[in-house]
Amino acid sequence: MTATTPRPGAPSRQGAATRSLSYLIFASRWLQMPLYLGLIAAQVIYVWQFLKELWHLVDFAFFDHAPAGMEAFTSEATTMLIVLGLVDVVMISNLLIMVIIGGYETFVSRMRLDGHPDQPEWLSHVNANVLKTKLAMSIIGISSIHLLRTFISSGVMDEEGQRQITGEDMMWQTIIHLAFVLSAVALALIDRMSLTAKQREANAERGDEGTHYTVGDAASETSR
Repeated sequence: MTATTPRPGAPSRQGAATRSLSYLIFASRWLQMPLYLGLIAAQVIYVWQFLKELWHLVDFAFFDHAPAGMEAFTSEATTMLIVLGLVDVVMISNLLIMVIIGGYETFVSRMRLDGHPDQPEWLSHVNANVLKTKLAMSIIGISSIHLLRTFISSGVMDEEGQRQITGEDMMWQTIIHLAFVLSAVALALIDRMSLTAKQREANAERGDEGTHYTVGDAASETSR
């Protein structure tokens, strides 16, 4: 019996098709671009929201016009709540920036900002683990602001003489906040346990956090 010989050029055609499919799958990462552009639009909306909150603060401080729903609050409590609203908007805006820049750098394409004077410090060692930990910490900060606003509003009565914020509301918000804290701690511990001894030693020498160790650093350590 004569063995069947493969046709010349068949493996090359198969390899070309595989490479084309690989390039197509790799190029699909650009489908995330509209998502990041949408987050940039959300950032613009938050800038407008910040200006509105700032105007409420100026209007109350100089013209004694309390924002809607805060007529029953004391002057100090009203000012504190408006300022907390400003801080809340800024923290959410920071969260958006972190997702836009970090997510694009991690999942879409390199920004190639090495040496740029305005490059964020954390962008040089960003990866999926760093991004998750930083997002978790930002969410905890935002949750803390909302919890503080709830505690400040807890002593205010509505028109019927009942508290606007009940003890049960505060209890559930506190439980949810603690759940965020525990989730962030769990993420940090998982990232730290995933590091090897060499990676921990390198982080200790540089004074970085455990999650700052990047894939490029691991490759350089392996090649030594």
